[in-house]
Amino acid sequence: MTRPAVGTPAPDFQLPATGGQTLSLADFRGRNVVLYFYPKDNTPGCTTESQEFRDRAGDFEQANTVVIGISRDSVRSHENFRSKHELGCDLLADTNEVACNAFDVLREKNMYGRKVRGIERSTFLIDANGVLQQEWRGVKVPGHVDEVLAAARNLSGDA
Repeated sequence: MTRPAVGTPAPDFQLPATGGQTLSLADFRGRNVVLYFYPKDNTPGCTTESQEFRDRAGDFEQANTVVIGISRDSVRSHENFRSKHELGCDLLADTNEVACNAFDVLREKNMYGRKVRGIERSTFLIDANGVLQQEWRGVKVPGHVDEVLAAARNLSGDA
């Protein structure tokens, strides 16, 4: 799988989302987009990351940036996760790994001594014209949301 390159158009996709809708990247032209790929709903790191994006939602909005979370969990799982943690952003269900493959975020991981294929925590910043401007792979949660917000502000001229 070829990784999308910074400075080129981000791969578009269409996926089912929370709220009973289907969303694509093209739906957000005119706004910057943060796509954060996370391994699994209701796990400690994923919950913390999602809550940190939630807590900075107003700041991202001021930077003309929409935040979207993506994992391989079902829409139903996402709805429960979103409700339980009062998350405001849309969560997309990539059960067929369409976006995961387009952004090349699937990796072989070692879980309890077993090899499993899972999402490498990754974030992508896409500008209002749909061009990939920045990527973070192998994300460690502490401080990550602040770093993404600074990049989004820089992109929108609010630095």
